[in-house]
Amino acid sequence: MGFLTDDELSKLDTAETSLFPSPIPVQCVSSDEFMPSRQTPKQKEYEARVKAIGAEMAKKLGTSRRKFFKSASGMAAAFVAMNDTYGPIFGVSRAEAQTPDMANERAKKLSGQFIMDMHTHFLRDDTRIQSFIAQRESVGKAGWNPAIKTGAQTIEDLKFANYIKEIYLDSDTKVACISGAPSEIPGDWFLTNEMKAKYKASINAIAGSKRSMSHAIFTPGYPGWLEEIDKAIELLKPDSMKGYTIGDNTNKHLSKHPWLMDDEKLVYPAYEKFAKAGLKNVCVHKGLFPPSVEKQFPHLLKHSRVDDVAKAAKDWPQLNFIIYHGGYRYAGGGKAEDAWGQFESTGRIDWITDLAEMPAKYGVKNIYADLGQLFAQTTVVEPRLAAVMLGQLIKGLGLSNVVWGTDAIWTGAPQWQIEALRRIEIPEEIQRKYGYAPLGAADGPVKNAIFGDNNARIYNYKPDQRAALAHDKIAYNKAIYEKHGEGRTNLAYGYVNKNA
Repeated sequence: MGFLTDDELSKLDTAETSLFPSPIPVQCVSSDEFMPSRQTPKQKEYEARVKAIGAEMAKKLGTSRRKFFKSASGMAAAFVAMNDTYGPIFGVSRAEAQTPDMANERAKKLSGQFIMDMHTHFLRDDTRIQSFIAQRESVGKAGWNPAIKTGAQTIEDLKFANYIKEIYLDSDTKVACISGAPSEIPGDWFLTNEMKAKYKASINAIAGSKRSMSHAIFTPGYPGWLEEIDKAIELLKPDSMKGYTIGDNTNKHLSKHPWLMDDEKLVYPAYEKFAKAGLKNVCVHKGLFPPSVEKQFPHLLKHSRVDDVAKAAKDWPQLNFIIYHGGYRYAGGGKAEDAWGQFESTGRIDWITDLAEMPAKYGVKNIYADLGQLFAQTTVVEPRLAAVMLGQLIKGLGLSNVVWGTDAIWTGAPQWQIEALRRIEIPEEIQRKYGYAPLGAADGPVKNAIFGDNNARIYNYKPDQRAALAHDKIAYNKAIYEKHGEGRTNLAYGYVNKNA
């Protein structure tokens, strides 16, 4: 079963029928939590370009296009096609796409970059979200991953084992936080708090180092929710807490317990417990609530906005409020083109600009922006928008307060997002007009801070822990995998909107 209606599902295709297996998705992909947007004219143009350059380069190198796109040169070729479509936003050259040695040398040089992804997901063993099985079968039939047989698939592919593969082997991610989402229906929690803690312990035991962290979800208003916080803190030792002000994001029509971050009576007792326990990081889902969703659930709009962030941050300076998705409104069924049009006419983007302005308006320094979905959903539609949002958040919140998260594995292995951030730059004319600083080199101070240094600081991830990653069991097995395995997969798990 899924969480989209039958009418909504009738408007969607699986990846098999609509999504070409490019290293960078040619269309927006969603889980069955929300409607994906249609492929835009620019995305169609990009798809044509990437198919052409892939065929050209594969022929020149004497390989198949599918195999070429799994290589470092194939990834570079995809960014060449992006630049040809959207303008020179990504740092890449045709020589890199044409020369495997050059591409491989660059990839090898950057592979050790410290990347700490504090926003990742997978499904529980007893999940009822069986629609993912059909999606996985479609991926196999489409030939994205030769390791996937074209016969029947199982939901296991969206669970723990494949999570390890796609996060730690198919990408340069070094440390990841296991997240989740609550629901009014107990079985619709992606993972319970106990499950997240168990899987974290398993990964760290396998690695022999601290590769994994986990959230504990808190649910203001649910029966016994404060007692559940006490239990989680005492028994599960979470690395941070996470809440959804929208209440039940998975089943919005059932949401009975939305809340606001600055509710002194309801929520402040939870903050007190966090502070007392030394849990400084409070992650909060915000945004992903475009006008189309607002029409369906108007009563949840105020809970999805960022208006309640500043007072909570000001009242609790000892806590870090990490706003997931950066509060970006237009994903989750919206259109990046609408956000870009808004920026061009007003210089603002809902609700990114509001969040970025809070330190100057309210004198707070403890508001952070997580890039999960914000970056993925805009890079593949309007990369200038992705660059502008980075510029606004860095200028307003400060470079130290913008942190890396991908929302993988819903969007597949996060390597394409990592490469996009490494290569993206704010166009010079936008830098000059709005006073944004350049993002700089792939491994320069700005991108290193976003990728890992900021998360390491606020989560107190120590230098000796970072050093241990180079020689642990995951590093050992990744070296074997890269030498003898099938190579990076370009998978994404979800639905795409039917073409017009």
